[in-house]
Amino acid sequence: MSSIHPLPRSQTSLEVLRAEARQELETVVHERLLAGEDPWEFMEELLSVDELAVYLLRADAINSNDGQHPSPTREYRVLRQIALEYPPLTMVVWRMLGHHGAMAPAVN
Repeated sequence: MSSIHPLPRSQTSLEVLRAEARQELETVVHERLLAGEDPWEFMEELLSVDELAVYLLRADAINSNDGQHPSPTREYRVLRQIALEYPPLTMVVWRMLGHHGAMAPAVN
């Protein structure tokens, strides 16, 4: 990452997260174009800005847990917490958890 975060990413605004994710995606596209890849062939396989934002937050959770990858239960809790902290990312989180097209369960 080229930017320095004075706060943990989980405390940054959604706009900042999306800007960082957008910058990461632009870098990936640039690198693939430099490698001679055809954008018509790879653009659909790239993550969306919101998907990448969720993965960045998930990576922070893994890093804060000494790099240990989460168990399925902890993975669910981490992703659910992301959805609670960033409601506009809720549909992306639920898709990542396998609830394609389903409404997210009510939060108590």
